[in-house]
Amino acid sequence: MVCGVYICAICLKQTSNNTKAKFLKFQVINQASPSFGIEPWEIPYVHYPKPKTHSREECVCNGVRYFAILSMQRSGSGWFETLLNSHINVSSNGEIFSIGNRRNNISSILSTMDKVYNLDWFSSASKNECLAAVGFKWMLNQGLMEHHKDIVKYFKNKGVSAIFLFRRNLLRRMISVLANSYDRDAKLLNGTHKSHVHSTEEAQILAKYKPTVNATLLLPDLKEAEETITKALEYFKSTRHIVLYYEDLINNRTKLKDVQEFLRLPYRDLSSRQVKIHSGNLPKQVGNWDDVQKALKGTSYEGMLHADYQM
Repeated sequence: MVCGVYICAICLKQTSNNTKAKFLKFQVINQASPSFGIEPWEIPYVHYPKPKTHSREECVCNGVRYFAILSMQRSGSGWFETLLNSHINVSSNGEIFSIGNRRNNISSILSTMDKVYNLDWFSSASKNECLAAVGFKWMLNQGLMEHHKDIVKYFKNKGVSAIFLFRRNLLRRMISVLANSYDRDAKLLNGTHKSHVHSTEEAQILAKYKPTVNATLLLPDLKEAEETITKALEYFKSTRHIVLYYEDLINNRTKLKDVQEFLRLPYRDLSSRQVKIHSGNLPKQVGNWDDVQKALKGTSYEGMLHADYQM
C-alpha cells in the first residue's frame, strides 16, 4: 500500500510539471522583415511604417523609401511631381508647407513630416497600392532654409532622401514667376487662376501676357536666386541627395530613369498631362526685351539670353 501511494505521488508530480510547461509564455515581436535584395547601405533608407489611420494589411512587409523634392517656385517641380505620381508605387503629396501654420516653427514642421512619412497624410496623390516611396515637394522659401539644421538632422535620422530640382536658366524662371504672379490677380482663364494647365488652349491664353522685367533689379535678383541655390546645396550636402535640372529632364528623358534608380523603384515609363505655358523663344515672352538684353550683356548671365530648349 505504501508502494502504491509513492508511485501515485511521483506520477502526479510529473503531470504537474508537464502542465506548467504547456503554459509557458512567449513574447512575439511584431516586426516586419526587410525585403530580400536590399543592400546593407540601403537599410537606413528602407522603412516599414505603421499608420495610425489605417492598416497596411498585405503591404506591411513592403519597404518604403522617404523623399522630399526641394525646389523653387516655377522650376518645374509641379510637372516633375506629376511624373513621379504616374508611378503606381509612388505617392508625392504636393507642396504641403505652402500652408503657413504648418511651418510656424520647427515642431509643427517635424510633426507634419511625421504624418507624411507614417502614411497618415491624405491627399489626391495618396495611393492604396503597396507604396515603394512616399514624399512631398518643399520650396526653399517655406521654412526650409531657416530651419535647415534641424531638418538636416531629421532627414539623416529618419533616412529621408532629398531630390533637388532647379532651373539652369534663372531668367526663364523669373519670367515665369512674373507671369504667374500677374495671373494670380488677372485670372485670365475665365476668372480662375491656374499655375499649371492641361490643354494647349489654356497654355496659349496664359502665354499671351508678356511681363515687363525690372531691368535695374534684374542682376541682383538673378544673383540672389543663384546664391540661394548654392546655400541649399551646401546646407544639405551631408544628406543622401540627387541634384536635377529642369532643362536636363526636358532634353534627356533618361534622367527620369536615374531618379527611379535613386529611389530604388521598379522602372516604369513616367508621364504627365501638364502642358508647358511658356514654350516660345525668350524675346517673344518679355515686354521689354531690349532692356533685358542691355542689363545682362557682358555679365555672367548673358548666356541665359540665348539658352533654349525644346519641349
